[in-house]
Amino acid sequence: MFEQLCIIGVGLIGGSIARAAKAQGLCKQVVAYGGDKHLPNLQRALALGVIDGFHTDIGAALNGSDCVIVATPVGTLPAIFSAMQPFWNSQTIYSDVGSTKASVVEAARSVFGDVPSNFVPAHPIAGAERSGVEASTADLFNDRRLIITPLDDTDTAAVEKLSEFWRRIGSRVALMSVEHHDTVLAATSHLPHILAFALVAMLGRKDEQHEIFKYAAGGFKDFSRIASSDPTMWRDICLANKDELIPLLQQFQAELGQIERRLQNGDAQALFDTFSYARQARQRFLDTFDDHS
Repeated sequence: MFEQLCIIGVGLIGGSIARAAKAQGLCKQVVAYGGDKHLPNLQRALALGVIDGFHTDIGAALNGSDCVIVATPVGTLPAIFSAMQPFWNSQTIYSDVGSTKASVVEAARSVFGDVPSNFVPAHPIAGAERSGVEASTADLFNDRRLIITPLDDTDTAAVEKLSEFWRRIGSRVALMSVEHHDTVLAATSHLPHILAFALVAMLGRKDEQHEIFKYAAGGFKDFSRIASSDPTMWRDICLANKDELIPLLQQFQAELGQIERRLQNGDAQALFDTFSYARQARQRFLDTFDDHS
């Protein structure tokens, strides 16, 4: 599909894209870009065979690349776009993997004046609690959703080609608006991460005095797993999508307040009704989407 795929940011996601593209024969070579401080990571990616070469000069990395995917935290996008601007090629397809899309689109507008038609915003709904190129795998995207959020003037051919690329590395591609994406992901991904981080932080402070974690059961491990995620990435995601997250946090606080009052009042039936409704709602989710997350 491509002569040269350029990955900017070879971590879990960027590395997995590189591995998958090579495994499926979707490009002749994969190159990567990172600043001088990322040199050890780039060298490690090369040693692992994840990439075929790398550059610490962005112009050199972009030269000859007909597909460029930015896989760095969303907070870095303004600086990345600024560095890319002098070398932007109208014949190249550019994309990203950011977990928020409005902030990415705004970053592009701030640098280019308008979003270039050959930039296709995208978000793979895939990940792991481990991060870094060592955690990357060629099958990370198998049967996982990939959301593309084209704008009105995004080049249709670029959208189609990028969609085919993601399908061929195992993803199930869906298209939606930028706004819809950020609303949905705030509820289903960003809020759960905040809850996990908050709970583990609270219990971690208690653990220092009361050995809380020593007696934690499997349910705690399951719920708290996502608190092992990269804090830099999730800081940027939450700040970028705060307008969607703050109302959700307020709604969640209200829900907790209701449960607190029911406990104080000893209202067993109301607690039972709340827990039963939640159980049924989760079962509906499992019946519809289980094994297709």
